[in-house]
Amino acid sequence: MKEAAELLKKSKHAVVFTGAGISAESGVPTFRGFGGLWKNYKPEELATPEAFSRDPILVWQFYRWRQEIAYKANPNPGHLAIAKMESMGVVKAVITQNVDGLHQRAGNKHVIELHGSLWRLRCVGCGAVFQIEKPVDEVPPRCESCGSLLRPGVVWFGEPLPQREYSIAIELMEKSDVVLVVGTSGLVYPAAYLPQLAKEKGAKLIEVNVEESALTPLVDIFLKGPAGEVLPKLVEELP
Repeated sequence: MKEAAELLKKSKHAVVFTGAGISAESGVPTFRGFGGLWKNYKPEELATPEAFSRDPILVWQFYRWRQEIAYKANPNPGHLAIAKMESMGVVKAVITQNVDGLHQRAGNKHVIELHGSLWRLRCVGCGAVFQIEKPVDEVPPRCESCGSLLRPGVVWFGEPLPQREYSIAIELMEKSDVVLVVGTSGLVYPAAYLPQLAKEKGAKLIEVNVEESALTPLVDIFLKGPAGEVLPKLVEELP
């Protein structure tokens, strides 16, 4: 823990990279953890453009359910610790694979959402984008401008990552000297490539996870445990 804190204190450009594990502690199931929780469908069968074309009502029922879970969830001590690191000036940005908005609610200002957001809707007709703050009222929602269907502003299976966000994430990783990797399996590409890129460019990697991940062989320091327990202790070591 002290060694990790020293790396962060000496860093000039530390970045945090988070996955579903950090939000699981707030009661948001990991994506594959939805399996068995939602009717008789696999989430992977509902998170595709084809599923939306086939049955937008079914897909929106699933996403409204996800919105309701995220809406009721609160940032946990792990989220709050990362926000504290940013306010202290230790961390420059958070790159997240999560779509729940909990980093922003915790107080982080510079969040790069690689997989989009549950709180952004996009029109399939005119391309208009809408920000929302609570779960949608009607299923499926329609565009105020043209009346076409709105879709969740998330990246579905078979879709590329948003180009702007991915470019910013690459730039941040290339500049980083320390990357704090929290709660990710390291299995979802191309997002999982980012910590590897930072390592190739000379950054030190610190991983916080309840178990070893696909990225663990690359890291310099592995802190085992839930983010909500480990990260507040790490913050205490920083001043």
